[in-house]
Amino acid sequence: MKVLKFGGSSVASSENIYKVINIVKKSSEKTEVAVIVSALGGITNLLLETGELACANNELYKEKLKAIEERHIQVVRELIPINNQSGILGTVKKMLNKLENILEGVFLINELSNKTADKIVSFGELFSSYIIAEAMKNTNLDISLKNTQELIFTDENFSNATVKFKETNTAIKDFFKQNKTKIVILPGFIASTKKGETATLGRGGSDYTAAIITAATNAEILEIWTDVSGMYTANPKFVRQAFPIKNISYQEAMELSHFGAKVIYPPTIQPVLEKEIPIVIKNTFNPEEDGTLITKISSNKNPIKGISHIENMTLITLEGSGMVGIPGFSKRLFGALSQEKVNISLITQASSEHSICIAIDNVDAEKAKLIIDTEFVYEIEQHKVKPLLVEKNNAIIALVGDRMKSHQGISGKMFSTLGKNNVNIRAIAQGASEKNISAVIAHKDVKKALNTLHSTFFENQVKQLNLFVVGVGNVGSKLLNQIKNQQQYLIENLRIQVRIIAITNSKKMLFNEDGIDLDNWKIPLESAESLDMDLFHTKIIELNYRNSIFIDNTANENIASLYAHYLTESVAVVTCNKIACSSNYSNYLNLKKLSREYNAPFLYETNVGAGLPIIDTLKNLIASGDKVIEIQAVLSGSLNFIFNNFNAENSFYEVVKQAGIEGFTEPDPRIDLSGIDVMRKILILARESGLKLELDAINNKSFLPKISLDANSVEDFMNTLKKEATHFNKIREKAVANNCRLKYVAQLNNGNAKVSLEEIAPDHPFYNLEGSDNIVLFFTDRYRKQPLIIKGAGAGADVTASGLFADIIRIGNN
Repeated sequence: MKVLKFGGSSVASSENIYKVINIVKKSSEKTEVAVIVSALGGITNLLLETGELACANNELYKEKLKAIEERHIQVVRELIPINNQSGILGTVKKMLNKLENILEGVFLINELSNKTADKIVSFGELFSSYIIAEAMKNTNLDISLKNTQELIFTDENFSNATVKFKETNTAIKDFFKQNKTKIVILPGFIASTKKGETATLGRGGSDYTAAIITAATNAEILEIWTDVSGMYTANPKFVRQAFPIKNISYQEAMELSHFGAKVIYPPTIQPVLEKEIPIVIKNTFNPEEDGTLITKISSNKNPIKGISHIENMTLITLEGSGMVGIPGFSKRLFGALSQEKVNISLITQASSEHSICIAIDNVDAEKAKLIIDTEFVYEIEQHKVKPLLVEKNNAIIALVGDRMKSHQGISGKMFSTLGKNNVNIRAIAQGASEKNISAVIAHKDVKKALNTLHSTFFENQVKQLNLFVVGVGNVGSKLLNQIKNQQQYLIENLRIQVRIIAITNSKKMLFNEDGIDLDNWKIPLESAESLDMDLFHTKIIELNYRNSIFIDNTANENIASLYAHYLTESVAVVTCNKIACSSNYSNYLNLKKLSREYNAPFLYETNVGAGLPIIDTLKNLIASGDKVIEIQAVLSGSLNFIFNNFNAENSFYEVVKQAGIEGFTEPDPRIDLSGIDVMRKILILARESGLKLELDAINNKSFLPKISLDANSVEDFMNTLKKEATHFNKIREKAVANNCRLKYVAQLNNGNAKVSLEEIAPDHPFYNLEGSDNIVLFFTDRYRKQPLIIKGAGAGADVTASGLFADIIRIGNN
């Protein structure tokens, strides 16, 4: 014989009940079947609300009752052929009249005892079992209906009655011994006392009913049918990569259920556990799925079976020197809370006996504080115990598995994973059996913690990076395209998944919590919400994704000023914006400090040389103990392009204009031509070399005439380039006469930095630098005679985007 239990979601509608009938029909082809059903989904809560309204003398209870009636009548009409409806509807209405009479009594006397509440909620299962039984009869199945109030007997602790197993088991065995039908339908959750009064079995009551009948009949298996395909490795609402666990032990199932996996309620499966009868969790809406098989010993070799959590927890700490070596503190604490029915979810105590820490539900926090303060009032007054520390808005996260004890390093792996993702652990509990390792964390970190732990213990170590991209112009759009083209490669070869969660332009910002479609982002961005960088920051922090990266593709000073805010929230920053690293030395130093302190990478390789590995090479030289003596560099791809193309046929104005069209200069070319951009770059290299240098300490010998330097707008500036053509021609002609080429050179020597336009002789490494290329010569202790040379494309949207992409991958590989 099999026992099948169907929960409220499985019988919530006529459509769902048809699915149940098909499942039962298939099961009954091979063996006898006992079917336990819950009330229609939502009805139990509706019955309780109706009773409470009646007790409060609120006539709205009649509307609730009407809704209950209409729901059940509708299901009958949808399930039963019209010719057979009248008798069934008549029975349902008689039951409804009984319910109405009870509610009228509650309304008149303004009292709702647990005993009466049990009578009211019992109608949910009585309605559903009767209707489902009649629907099955209409499909010609061999079935009977049995009221479990005639089989399961309890004490008089109404609403959470204790089963009297001797009488119950005898009644169940006798009934099924005499039963002649293939299928028996039974209402779950309800029972009766010795006096024949209706009682209910409390939370998880229908599961309990099924377990009791399974154990009493020694059934071959208990199937619990619900709306999910078994117990999952984590809550799929939080972890999209979670998957059903194929096989799990009783103990592991109870541990997971205690810590929030609500598929089963631990106490309810005790009767089955004692008989070692297998349980399988199946999906009513996808019956072909394997589900989860629960047995005494799991065949699953993974020591970790699942990750679960409990939300809305309060952490309470009792501590003080007066507790040390004094017996009885723990007993008094737990006794006082137990007496007032405050449930404790987690306990941890320092070996010094200096403190005891417990986790309880938020709703009990104020009551618990009052109880403990009262119990230890003398010790608090005498300063033997400190005033109670109460911390709300926490959660418990638990790693569950039977075999963790025989595998070394699981605790360390768990805590290091959380630490690397900046999830702070407030308390830890681990029993000697090591069936679960629990930690208390901030509620806001739950989703991040679940995902990072799931990735560590259950996935093929694919690291998910969540990007928030500011600026999708030339560089930003190229970056998005490069990421789109490389997504598959990154997953297959580097085990990195890159998701773009948000993008902005200068006016709009677009968020998609599941990742923006990189084939279609331009049109959605146009119709997205207005850009608000404060709101952008708030949304990123609220999402609290693991491996969050803020990408700055702008040259905007206001955006650069936000980096510290992101780093302090453990959000990595990748930027091609030079302003932050070339701002005040104290700010530069602070950003690097915050990066270390909050374990949030701050990468800016593209600040110098676009995609060239200039900064990374310099960092490696310094880290390995080398010392920089001198740096010579052409660091402006824009200026190199301009002076390489400035000749007798092309005026200076025309070349600068063309450089802008091709994306080599900033939208405001004054940034490039004034030398400020190169000043920032040599400043960054100086600082990376270990020098404490400010921007105004760099000597800038400008080649621009005063009228150009004083221009108030881009248009005015460009006009001055036309007017001053003679000035620029003289500079070029002088260089030609000296058999030299013009290069804008940055130099760092003996702690002094300067930038200037220089005439470069043919024997110099800079002479043959073509197009928009950059070149850097590092003279160090190790490279005194022959400098370390880095040379290549140093400007353009593609190479800058590739440099940003490389920094993103560097974070992924870390």
